[in-house]
Amino acid sequence: MRRDLLDVLHLLDATTAPRGKERTAAHRLRAWCADRWPHIEWQVQEYAPEGGSLIATHGAGPLLYSHLDTSLDDGSEGLRLITGNAAPAGPLRVAGDVVAGFGLGVARGPAATALVAFAEAGAGRLLLAGSGTHRRTAGITGLEAYADAYPLPRSAIVAKCGPPMLLWHEPGALYLTVRVTGRSGLAMMAESATPPGGVVASAGVVLDELARWRTAYLAADPRAGQTGRACGIGAISGGWPDKPDLLPAQLRIVLYVVAGDPVEPKALAAELADRLRARCADSGLRNCAVEVEAEPVAAAAATPADAPVVTAARAAWLDEFGAQPPPVTGWTGSTDGVVLRACGVDTVRLGPQAKPAADDPRCDELSLAQLTAYARIYRRLLAELSA
Repeated sequence: MRRDLLDVLHLLDATTAPRGKERTAAHRLRAWCADRWPHIEWQVQEYAPEGGSLIATHGAGPLLYSHLDTSLDDGSEGLRLITGNAAPAGPLRVAGDVVAGFGLGVARGPAATALVAFAEAGAGRLLLAGSGTHRRTAGITGLEAYADAYPLPRSAIVAKCGPPMLLWHEPGALYLTVRVTGRSGLAMMAESATPPGGVVASAGVVLDELARWRTAYLAADPRAGQTGRACGIGAISGGWPDKPDLLPAQLRIVLYVVAGDPVEPKALAAELADRLRARCADSGLRNCAVEVEAEPVAAAAATPADAPVVTAARAAWLDEFGAQPPPVTGWTGSTDGVVLRACGVDTVRLGPQAKPAADDPRCDELSLAQLTAYARIYRRLLAELSA
């Protein structure tokens, strides 16, 4: 199992799979799997212009799910903006029990673990989907394309990295876009803009009120089931970097918001807009327009704690690790598990624990012993829930 895991990890590491452009990686992986495990019919489901997912079936049984795309594109402009470093991250590295590389946490490590577990299980279904990471206005995902083309089973196991725990309840997520609009002007004539100096110069007013709103939003968290709330500012923009002598008319701030409890995105946006308008009215931004737009990603969803897939996962965890999975409260990670539950599929999530690599925080480190432990759990769940 260790050898197979390392072979799959090296193969994934050798082919980039940016979100929505996984087709080449999916076909290369399919060809390799067909050679390694010829008794299984491996397929690539193509969708959208360049998307691709690896799928396979061993007959009836649960769906073992992970995804092919990495959260960031190695060496891209997007990676530089997030990490401050555009240099290539380097190839996969193995030292004793530790494997380190780019995109291992999201999600090459758990994807390789799921693939090897499925190949050995002789039961169930596998979906390594394209477009599995959250992204705005990104079109259809690999999971959505799969659900449109194939009947879904009663249960699913989501293989993703995270803390050592078993999840059957995940929060929903949404984006909030704040726009504060004044009047453009010239940097050499500060008074030509509204407000004087330009709207970006007063960004601190908006950021301070967003911090106050975030504190209130988190304090109102009812901690429903296993889940909680979270919120963070992920992007700020305004102006034209190639011509900074122009003072921009608009400041744009985008927030990522997580809610384990039922939250109405439009109502949340309206509440935030009212707060920002009141704050701006007492500042230099008093003559600016304030708008907040909500873009839902997914709603929170839960699988019953006594569902067969949850019961089986608990037993497998106990046998593998010698203790019950620890209790979970306030979990704020939203994955495709919410999509599966929305389709009526009982779903659990569990997987290995990744940490930033010591020599390059853009990369992840994983334990091979831990990967094989989770592969054994996935393999057992596929076999047991197919019976």
